[in-house]
Amino acid sequence: MSRIKQLSKHLINQIAAGEVIERPASVVKELVENSVDAGAKIVSIDVNNECRDIRVADNGSGIHPDDIVLAFSKHATSKIQNDEDLFNIHTLGFRGEALASIISISKLTCTTRTKDFETGTKVKCENSEVSKVETGCAIGTIMDIKDLFYNIPARLKFLKSSNTEFSYIQEIVQSIALSHPEVSFELKKQGKTVFKTTGQNNLVQTVKEIFSSDVANSLKKVLKTDSTDGLKISGYVSTPDFTRSSKKNYHIYINSRTVKCPVFQKAIDTVYKHLTSNSKYPFVVLNLEIPPSDVDVNVHPTKKEVRYKNTNQIFNFIYSAIQGGLSNYAEKHSLPFAPETVSQVQKSEFKQNDNVISFPSPEKESYIDKDSDTMYVSDRQMEDFMKNTPRFDSQSYQEKIFDTREVQQQEQGDNIIGQYHDTYILIDAQDGLEIVDQHIAQERYIYEKLKSEKNIVSQMLFVSDVIEISASEAQLIKENINKFERYGYGMEFLSDTELIFRKVPQLLSKVNPKDIIADILENIDGDSIDNLEEKILITTSCKASVKAGTKLSMWQMQDIIKNWRTTKMPYTCPHGRPIAKIIPHKELAGFFQRGK
Repeated sequence: MSRIKQLSKHLINQIAAGEVIERPASVVKELVENSVDAGAKIVSIDVNNECRDIRVADNGSGIHPDDIVLAFSKHATSKIQNDEDLFNIHTLGFRGEALASIISISKLTCTTRTKDFETGTKVKCENSEVSKVETGCAIGTIMDIKDLFYNIPARLKFLKSSNTEFSYIQEIVQSIALSHPEVSFELKKQGKTVFKTTGQNNLVQTVKEIFSSDVANSLKKVLKTDSTDGLKISGYVSTPDFTRSSKKNYHIYINSRTVKCPVFQKAIDTVYKHLTSNSKYPFVVLNLEIPPSDVDVNVHPTKKEVRYKNTNQIFNFIYSAIQGGLSNYAEKHSLPFAPETVSQVQKSEFKQNDNVISFPSPEKESYIDKDSDTMYVSDRQMEDFMKNTPRFDSQSYQEKIFDTREVQQQEQGDNIIGQYHDTYILIDAQDGLEIVDQHIAQERYIYEKLKSEKNIVSQMLFVSDVIEISASEAQLIKENINKFERYGYGMEFLSDTELIFRKVPQLLSKVNPKDIIADILENIDGDSIDNLEEKILITTSCKASVKAGTKLSMWQMQDIIKNWRTTKMPYTCPHGRPIAKIIPHKELAGFFQRGK
């Protein structure tokens, strides 16, 4: 074995460059982040020569002439001074490795000037050697990289095509631009502008400039603050009916730093799990502000990985913020109660024939939901109450209910045109022609309604078919019988693999129990047993909803739309299918070549 010797500075920098500079996009990331840290309001990136020539120019604070040579030394930085600063980082860069790594694998020229000097400084770096001269230039910094990886031919072999490498660069610049909408970014390829942001400090405008108006128009604002723990999350997420086929559009940041955070991603996935179909993901741009002392960004040289002091707290904070942003907070105008479904009684008085009917105090089978200020009463209590109440005309009361419906629908403003193909409800909406899938809209309403209720009313079955299931399915049901009971199902085993339904949710009184159990057990495997309760809820909602191909009266259509408008997540059904589509007035007029 050879004797131990000290490696040269240049070789040390090349080894370090392997950790920090993976590809041309890594160079762009480091230089653009330095521009942002320098307070630049305009940053221009020009890429040439198959992504091996990179020029980054900014109007930031510049580098002091006495510090310029030191800036290209390893572990030289202006962003931290002592041990404590490592846990109180407020800048994107701080390790002091990037510039030293870049000059070891490229030919770099830096031209810079601060506001305190009439002239600037030009520095040339090659093979980790640095020389400088005085020059005239504007305030700011220009980093000009030539022949990236010229002295590491092995690294060049691992690079992908120039188009692929540029796509990585584009993703990096887009990500930084989204986290800093107050800065104007321009990305050029071979001198041609690929995209440019105006730096208006308007995130939606930045999204529109980078992507499209369609993306910007699909966004819902997310904003939540926890002043006690110093947490704040802000940004936008797309509605569940606007999705992509990968998580490529998860733009997530910690203190405006781009990160790949499993905790963050899991919170997003959990919110959208039953709002989007399989393998579909939302567009997300969110920034979590957290005290630097509560998060460690010094995990990896790329600074993309982070660790939290309290992971569970962060997960729940992000989850609840996204869920709140997606929720539709339209005020709910519930009817006193619906005779054909669950008895839901507002804690108010109802006038009938000039008499005031006060609903009784709740007994064992009733309860008050304090959050919604609503009393829930069982069917037996309602029947007893109606029998013992004098001068109560059920027919006139039912008419009054429908009168109430009509008033509410007029207040809602939905102008329903009619039904298409006995499947879709057509609405003359303010923004255009709105097309609503009747089954999916009602499914979303029933799903949220059942999920919020504590006691679901059941219908006893006088006769039930014997249902044969496998031994494994029988074991699954037996182990989770309480989950079925939670949603109004009562089952009895006649043998190890045979069962009958004694009761089903009242909403499903006309549905074949065989269809119910088949749908619930479908696709249930060892990995999804924990989601069995959700599967029961989704199946119940689907089976209870009006089917496609069912002809509806006008008031039935109005009832479906009115209820759907009150849901928190009016975008997709629990399976993830979109509920509605709007064809803008302008688009229709354009098709028919109308000027207005």
